[in-house]
Amino acid sequence: MLLDGVHLVADALAANVTVTLAAVTTASQEKRDIHELTIALSRRGVEIATVTSAVMEAISPVHTPSGIVALAHRPASRANDLYAGPSPLAVVVVDVQDPGNVGAIVRVAEAAGATGVVAAGMSANPFGWKALRGSMGSALRVPIAGGDADAAVDAAKKHRCRIVAAVPRSGRPPFDVDLRGPLALLVGGEGAGLPAALTASADEHITIPMKSPVESLNAAVTAAVVLYEARRQRTL
Repeated sequence: MLLDGVHLVADALAANVTVTLAAVTTASQEKRDIHELTIALSRRGVEIATVTSAVMEAISPVHTPSGIVALAHRPASRANDLYAGPSPLAVVVVDVQDPGNVGAIVRVAEAAGATGVVAAGMSANPFGWKALRGSMGSALRVPIAGGDADAAVDAAKKHRCRIVAAVPRSGRPPFDVDLRGPLALLVGGEGAGLPAALTASADEHITIPMKSPVESLNAAVTAAVVLYEARRQRTL
């Protein structure tokens, strides 16, 4: 994984992710937060390269480099934790191709107390640099899996989860649906949404009420609305 910025590199260390190499600019090392982070990296035995601003601009994927980037191994697989506890709440994103959306969904999943995220089908890599930045470090802590969408739904059912599909129309408002107990929320990709067969196999269909002429919401916003309604119900 490519980690760009103090926040992500520090979160990787806090999550005990193996960082293999870091690069910093001479100027950035004068900043207190980066200086302290390089000390922490050194204590972990991480090789640190001092590079010029031009080199940093070449290796950093963002428009304005933060002054520190690092390479790290992906977190160890925690697929068995996706459905942990008596009332798991998993999010299955299907064909969500925008990495920023995938990252935002992982972030809101952690914030709302979901037990894990499955990036299924043609979804963007949740450990790509843009998705990692979108998750603000949540991808380093939340159990994440990938693979076939049908297989993900089958796995959720084996863990006693009801399957709730977010659809743009004809579903019940999430505020009228019981979102307690073992649950897997399906969120479809930009434009096409969920495949028809997957939608048909769901136990419940949810549609977020919207004022005309708005017909749909961003995938991450949809996930946020439903997950926080689930959190509200589960903490009453």
